[in-house]
Amino acid sequence: MEKKFKLGVVGAGFMASAIINGALNSGFLTPEQVIVSDLQTDKLYKLKERGLHITTDNSEILNNSEYVLFAVKPQSFANAVEGVNKENDYKIISIMAGTKKSKINSVFPNARIARCMPNTPCSVGSGAVGADVSEFCDKDAAFVKGLFSAFAEVVFVPEDKINVVTGISGSSPAYFYLFIKGLVDAGVKRGLTYEDARNLAVNTMIGSGKMIFENEGKTLDELISAVCSKGGTTIEAIKVYAEAGLSEISENAVAACVKRAEELENL
Repeated sequence: MEKKFKLGVVGAGFMASAIINGALNSGFLTPEQVIVSDLQTDKLYKLKERGLHITTDNSEILNNSEYVLFAVKPQSFANAVEGVNKENDYKIISIMAGTKKSKINSVFPNARIARCMPNTPCSVGSGAVGADVSEFCDKDAAFVKGLFSAFAEVVFVPEDKINVVTGISGSSPAYFYLFIKGLVDAGVKRGLTYEDARNLAVNTMIGSGKMIFENEGKTLDELISAVCSKGGTTIEAIKVYAEAGLSEISENAVAACVKRAEELENL
C-alpha cells in the first residue's frame, strides 16, 4: 500500500534540519512529502512554516512513511519508539551515531536498515556521508543517495567501515578547525589581524580542496611537490611538519576516534 509520505523524520535537531533543508532546497523532495516529529514543538513550528507536516506521535511517522529517518540521539531511541508497532517491515534510515543495525533490528525485527554517518558541513551544502545500504534494494539505495547527494558527497561502505568513516569525515571537521586555528594564531602572532589571518587561511583551505578535485590525475604527493620549490619557503614548512610526524599524528588521531566509536557501539 502506498504511504502518505515519502519521508518521515523522527527528530528535528541540527542534522535532521540540515537533511530536510537540503532535500527541499534541491527539489529532491517537496514539503508535502515529508512529516517530522519532535518533542520540542518550537522546532516543529519552524518546519511547519515551510509547509511540512508535523506531529509529536512517532506512530504516525512510522505508519505513514515509505522511509523513516531516525535522527535522535542514541540514548533517546528507546523513548522514541515506545508504544509504536514494532512488527511492520519498515525501511529505516539511521544517522544515530554508535548504533549498530543489529540494535535497531532487536527493536524492529522485520525492518530493513540503512546506516549513515553524515558530518556537520552537510548543513552548509558541502558535506560527506558514508552509508551502508546493503539491506536495501537498488531503488531504496538510490533514494538514500538522492536524499544526501543534495548537500553531500555520498560513499557506500559496509557497516563494519562506518566507524572508519566517522574517523575520516564524521569527526574531521574538528581536525581541520584545529589546524586552521594554528595558522590563524601564527598569523596574529606575526602582526596580522585575526580577521585577515582567518580569511587567508580559510579561503586557502577551501581552494586547496577544490584543486584536489580539479586535478584528479595528480596524487596528493604531486600536488604537495607542485607548491614546494627547491630552496624555497614552502619546503621549509613541510620539513617541520615531517619532522614533527604530522602523518603519524593524523593516523593516531583517526585510530583514537575509530576506537572510541567502536566502544560506543558496544555499550
